[in-house]
Amino acid sequence: MKITSVTVRKFDREGSNVKGFASVVLDDAFAIHDIRIIEGENGLFIAMPSKKKATGGFSDICHPLNSDVRKEFQDAILAEYEKAEDIPSGE
Repeated sequence: MKITSVTVRKFDREGSNVKGFASVVLDDAFAIHDIRIIEGENGLFIAMPSKKKATGGFSDICHPLNSDVRKEFQDAILAEYEKAEDIPSGE
C-alpha cells in the first residue's frame, strides 16, 4: 500500500480544536475522506472518519491496523497541512 495523494483543507475556527480535514488516496485506487486534523495538548494529530453510534460515542469507519501505518498517514497529512494555506472563517 502506498499513499499516492494527500489533500488538506486547513482552517482556524475560533474555539475549535479541529484545524482542518484531509483526504488520502491509496495506490491511485482508493480514497479516504474527512480525516480530521486536531490540535491536542501535545500538538497536531489525526482522527479517522467516524460515525455516531446509537448508544452514544463514535466508531471509526476506517482506520490503520497498526501504529506504523497510522504514523505513515499522520506524517503525510501533517506535512501537507504545513504547506496548505488557511481557508478564511465562514467558508
